[in-house]
Amino acid sequence: MRLDRNFANGCFIDAASDELIAVTNPATEAVIAHVTGATEAEAIAAVDAAAAAQKGWRKLPSAERAVYLHKLADALTECAPAIGAALALESGKSVADATNEAIYAGQITRYHAEWARRIEGEVIPSDTPDENLVLHREPIGVVACLIPFNYPVYTFMRKVAPALIAGNTVVVRPSNNTPTSAFEIARAVEKAGLPAGVVNILAMNHATAEALCTHPKVGMITLTGSVGAGRKVLEYCKTNIAKPSLELGGKTPAIIEADADLEKAARDLVASKTTHCGQLCTAIERVYVQESVHDRFVALLKKHMSAVESGDRSEQPSLMGPLVNDASRQSIHGMVERAIAAGATLETGGKLPQGKGFFYPATLLSNCRQDMEIIQEETFGPIMPVVKYRTLDEALEMANDHQFGLSSVLYTENYRSAMKIANGIEAGELYVNRTPADPYQGFHAGWKRSGLGGDDGKHGMLEFTQTRLVVMKY
Repeated sequence: MRLDRNFANGCFIDAASDELIAVTNPATEAVIAHVTGATEAEAIAAVDAAAAAQKGWRKLPSAERAVYLHKLADALTECAPAIGAALALESGKSVADATNEAIYAGQITRYHAEWARRIEGEVIPSDTPDENLVLHREPIGVVACLIPFNYPVYTFMRKVAPALIAGNTVVVRPSNNTPTSAFEIARAVEKAGLPAGVVNILAMNHATAEALCTHPKVGMITLTGSVGAGRKVLEYCKTNIAKPSLELGGKTPAIIEADADLEKAARDLVASKTTHCGQLCTAIERVYVQESVHDRFVALLKKHMSAVESGDRSEQPSLMGPLVNDASRQSIHGMVERAIAAGATLETGGKLPQGKGFFYPATLLSNCRQDMEIIQEETFGPIMPVVKYRTLDEALEMANDHQFGLSSVLYTENYRSAMKIANGIEAGELYVNRTPADPYQGFHAGWKRSGLGGDDGKHGMLEFTQTRLVVMKY
């Protein structure tokens, strides 16, 4: 059985304790690997190594750091089959999807490498005639990167690449559900020849993660995860006033106007809701449909949702894969049952399957209300609740009546409707006539409880910098 060791200061290290973290294939429930759990001493040593390496890394011209990132992008592409194979086993994704995720990770690495000559400061006019104000952009230092289970390879480089190009070094904690792909990335880091200590990757329990995140040399913590995890990170940040960057929960609303292309909208929404079994922060989580087309649209959703079949994607890639674990499945099923008890109509799905694997069927609920738990709380699974509305103003009000504000969707052919929602939606993103896809040249940032800071693009890269104002009297 596969056994992975932690990667720190440029090499895979021998375990200092007997703690092993079991990795389970969610499609079969079989243990497919173990990884060594880092001790607190190992986490502290990794931060110390990163801090020592950062002194030299930050002094390199950004163009030289970019050369390393291009080499890493090449290595990720070359290692994509091995990374994808590991990811497919630990996540339940198809090998093709998992391999593509590794290729995309290489692409976003190359994208951020190209910021090398564009990390710019400012010259600011002074009120004093014989004085210049110069604002510099500087790296923060050591960044702790906390990676989620759902897209662990892409998110790894989504955080690490901009941190590195800005002159920081990193200590990465992968999810304990999906750590083996992270150690395949470590092999790509070795292959690319990055200086020792620039990238460190350690699997660990929660106590060790706290030791990592509260280390005084950690200047920033970046997380993609739940609101609860975000609150915990904010507690960690308070210890040394570290900078947080948090992408947290989402409950993407999709507003379907009467003039929309209903067939396209239905296909798009079902694809969004069933990709990786709905375990995507920006997947459609609630659907608001104009009353004149409500019944027709629900029928289209039911047709497409009913056609989705679940199963082991290693055997049949066209199937919808599993949830991450049985606790997630039980939580989702409880939400569905409570929605039905509160008056929702089960159109399709909603039954716990028998047999191995953490599968749950594509589930459609109509006759939902704004006050229902299924509308107010994130499911992070293949559940689609539908609410009827009369006017666009009413739909906008319900879409905004929420704790989350990560992404949003509108289907319409009317530019006035599009502009009304674009100017009024309380979310970090709006997608018109398509579902979310997080373009890496954009800025993926949430409002409300969906987070602080953000990822991607120029603004995502600048998250990993701090400023220094130089006041020059002459």
